[in-house]
Amino acid sequence: MFETEHIEERMILVGVDTGNPDAAGRSLDELQDLAKTAGAKTAGRLIQVRDSAHPATYIGRGKLEELKDLLWETEADGIICDDELTGVQIANLEAELSCKVIDRTLLILDIFAAHAVSGEGKIQVELAQLKYRATRLTGLGRSLSRLGGGIGTRGPGEKKLEMDRRLIRERISRLKAELRDVEKHRELIRSQRQRSGLKSAALVGYTSAGKSSIENALTGAGILEDAMLFSTLDTTTRSLMLDHTQEILLTDTVGFIRKLPHHLVEAFKSTLEEARYADIIIHVVDASNPQMDEQMHVVYETLRELGAEGRPVVTLFNKQDLLVGDQRQKDFRADYSIPVSAKTGQGLAELKKALLEIIRKDQIYIERLYDFKEAGKIQLIRSRGQLLEESYIPEGIAVKAYVPMDIYRKI
Repeated sequence: MFETEHIEERMILVGVDTGNPDAAGRSLDELQDLAKTAGAKTAGRLIQVRDSAHPATYIGRGKLEELKDLLWETEADGIICDDELTGVQIANLEAELSCKVIDRTLLILDIFAAHAVSGEGKIQVELAQLKYRATRLTGLGRSLSRLGGGIGTRGPGEKKLEMDRRLIRERISRLKAELRDVEKHRELIRSQRQRSGLKSAALVGYTSAGKSSIENALTGAGILEDAMLFSTLDTTTRSLMLDHTQEILLTDTVGFIRKLPHHLVEAFKSTLEEARYADIIIHVVDASNPQMDEQMHVVYETLRELGAEGRPVVTLFNKQDLLVGDQRQKDFRADYSIPVSAKTGQGLAELKKALLEIIRKDQIYIERLYDFKEAGKIQLIRSRGQLLEESYIPEGIAVKAYVPMDIYRKI
């Protein structure tokens, strides 16, 4: 039996400060967490202060020489840049440094590829990877040309670069077709839920805020809980009973992050749109994180880009068990702000109460006496509303219930 030793790559983190040193430092801290999630160790850090990233080499010539010395001193395997690089920047950096060059987007794609479990998740990741590669293909000269295979073919034939582009385009087309089939299935399920009258709530938040832990604590969904960034990618929907009559569907979504690559936003659009179609947004915040306010801003910006505004928002300030003293947080953009702890169960009962209050705002309370021949209306209330009390008396069927406005006239 052969045993293989896992070699942990040592990487240097490189960033550009365009006028906000604190933001640049925090972004590099997050990049270090991403590298750790991907299985790499940080050997050093380098930040250059300049108006914008260098169009050819990301950092200027002076810092490039400093980076070469740092690579030699630390014996690092490569560098990770804190922005999405162009094909030219990657090629120039590899030529100058003679080492592996990775940008933030490629690092996140690598993490997503490792964590994708479902068929849909794997399709989405591969699609994002191919779109990323398609914009960064560079030719290696005429030596890669090949002769055509047909009789009487003239000229050098199809170049290797052109062939790669064609193969990538064909694969992207096939993946998009597969993803459309998956999206049709998702839309079918979504329409069935809407017909059933069940309200839905989407758990959104910055990556590692504790969304999966919250869903597990509420529904026992059994989703993987991990301190690593993007430990779960695939959406999980479970039913949650708010009281003895009201049920709601709870959906966990992929975590948000600053500088979220546009390839991923496009590829994971169907998954992220769970927030867009949800009746209620549950915004999970890591209250123990010093960058809490900045992370909340990123989440709201992402929701705005997805068109998921205008819905009731319940903000959960999670991980209260890690805080020292009484620290009451408030989200002024949310309808409710609740301190919770998925670990201890603090605040979860208050969350259920808030969700129930939001749902009740769109319902009408009725107390009616129905004739026995109107028993079909009772069944409609049972399937679309919340039947609180039902009693059979000589005069008919006495009912107390909450019903949605759209069926009020029918019953």
